[in-house]
Amino acid sequence: MNQRDLVLHATAIKRHAPAEAIAHLAGLPVEMVQAELDAAVATGRALEAKQAYALTPLAGVALQARYSSIFAELRADEGFRAAYEGFERINRNLKQIITDWQTMDVGGQKVANDHSDKAHDEDVIDRLGGLHEQAEPILDGLAKKAPRLKYYADKLLAALEAAEDGDHEWVSDIRRDSYHTVWFELHEELLRTMGCEREE
Repeated sequence: MNQRDLVLHATAIKRHAPAEAIAHLAGLPVEMVQAELDAAVATGRALEAKQAYALTPLAGVALQARYSSIFAELRADEGFRAAYEGFERINRNLKQIITDWQTMDVGGQKVANDHSDKAHDEDVIDRLGGLHEQAEPILDGLAKKAPRLKYYADKLLAALEAAEDGDHEWVSDIRRDSYHTVWFELHEELLRTMGCEREE
């Protein structure tokens, strides 16, 4: 993937983010990324609002059209495909864990979790830790074939450790690189790489 496409790809994954976050995901110096983003804005491929960037719809479609050639090698790689399929299998479990974090069963009814039940929350975080143990060899397999993807393994581990240390916002808070936020971004990355659609 050339530098421009890598920046556009990272911008598509981040959706609406500052240059620093896009650079971190792309694995490129922020100055280089800022120059690419400025050029993308000037040519109508990106939009900037409050120092955050997003692709224009047309640029997003054009990028998607190039994925078949950009990711042809990874799509044909049996090891990468096996790791992707492993991710999809445990993704269902992650969804349930996050649902159980955000809601509770009270009198047979699902209600929003107000996090007053510490035992419930600790149990869910324990399950998240167990899922991460299953994910680690999958994450290693992905990064072995595409080293840039180690970004996600590092972010997921950091979020899990923060949650286990008592800052429970790191489980699913969308305002930070929480476990669920990073997992969602990794899933988006893999779907784009493999040319697949997200199951609703």
